[in-house]
Amino acid sequence: MPHVETLPVPLRTIHVMGVAGTAMAALAGMLKDAGFSVTGSDQKVYPPMSDYLASLQIRVMEGYKASNLDHLPDLVVVGNVVRAVYEEAASLTAGPIPYMSFPEVLGHLFLAQAHSVVVAGTHGKTTTTAISAWLLESAGYNPGFLIGGLARNFDRTARAGGGETFVIEGDEYDTAFFDKGPKFLHYRPKTVLLTSVEFDHADIYTDLDHVKQSFRSLLQLIPHTGLLIARGDDPNVASLLGEARCRVETYGPGQMWDGRIDGVDPVTGKMTFSVTRSGEPVLTARSSLVGPHNLYNQVAATAMGIARGVPAAVLAAGFETFQGIKRRQEVIGEPGTVTVIDDFAHHPTAVKVTIEALRLRFGKRRLWVVWEPRSATSRRSVFQEAYAEAFDGADQVVIARPFDAGSLPTGDRFDADRLVTDLAGRGIDAVAMATADEIAQTVGVRAHPMDVVAIFSNGGFDGLHGKLLRLLDLRFGPTA
Repeated sequence: MPHVETLPVPLRTIHVMGVAGTAMAALAGMLKDAGFSVTGSDQKVYPPMSDYLASLQIRVMEGYKASNLDHLPDLVVVGNVVRAVYEEAASLTAGPIPYMSFPEVLGHLFLAQAHSVVVAGTHGKTTTTAISAWLLESAGYNPGFLIGGLARNFDRTARAGGGETFVIEGDEYDTAFFDKGPKFLHYRPKTVLLTSVEFDHADIYTDLDHVKQSFRSLLQLIPHTGLLIARGDDPNVASLLGEARCRVETYGPGQMWDGRIDGVDPVTGKMTFSVTRSGEPVLTARSSLVGPHNLYNQVAATAMGIARGVPAAVLAAGFETFQGIKRRQEVIGEPGTVTVIDDFAHHPTAVKVTIEALRLRFGKRRLWVVWEPRSATSRRSVFQEAYAEAFDGADQVVIARPFDAGSLPTGDRFDADRLVTDLAGRGIDAVAMATADEIAQTVGVRAHPMDVVAIFSNGGFDGLHGKLLRLLDLRFGPTA
């Protein structure tokens, strides 16, 4: 049966292909909450998603085999990780089972009647979505949400909610093998938070203009009664504002909505910050989100909260109780006072601002950065020069060999050894290593008490986090 644009009737059983992706797992949980019988398929599933799906009691079939569809579900939801050549996908397109993309199902079942707040941009989407959802939750709004990460205040990455607002992370990546448009075009936006626009996803976008065209299309979807909250000091964002036919409010240095960092407590790791609107004070709050980039993520969330009618004092209380996000400056252990941090940073801008935030948070403590070029863009040479400037502020840098480099033409591959040479030229002690075991052994031996070791990867990094913690535990005693 071909791809369908309306939900089949009856609809009782749903199978999710690519279920272990963060967004797909979130959708699977929402579908189960809505009363559907849900199964899924994926490959090489690792924590935290494997644990999350197990907690939902969703059966996950290993690999994309045709037999995964033998139970004939009423609908299959296809994730964008799935390729048409996969055995399960080929069986699906040749068979009788109707299928849709994840964004289409989300739009039909959960967004059609909601005030959809779409958080979009190259950087800051997950953090801004999570804090926005928590601000509305702590205000009693009971929002629906879908977050591209695990926010500690919630027991899941998505839920339908019971209020009129749904906060969703708007991904510019393509929708599915049968729909190459960006996911966020299916999200029926009423309010859009646009954090940044840069070139990324080199596997699907050709250049910055191609990326901007997707965001241009998103802004054109906002109704005239809607609202665009945009990072006005970003020239790429500013160049798109004319596409919106709704009210536009800008944020950032010198914009309508602005903010400042008042201080960072090195003991609690919390940042005190203030927000202004047109130069007038709005609120002062404390938050676990640290760094200039997180300041403006929280300024954007404040603007959204005020627009949705939340009092400033309630927003300030919400910031205070926000517990952070897994894999975003997440402290995963402190054996022997060595602080080990897990972070998702992979784009050069994300690497740079995360290191700046860690330096602000931990002061003069020696900072290790261990980075895996794993994403479709970071494994390519497109940002080779940009990465040379991204690690300023780190004391020790360990670069892993690019993940699955053999799948790319030689001339297109990121060169770890070249980056090491470039970093040395900037006075940074750097080394390239081939395996997670080698990295764990090296850092595990060389790390000193009070060092900070930040591991940057958008994947599992071959279990490096656990390997390093075990070695440090052997040296210094159990993780704090």
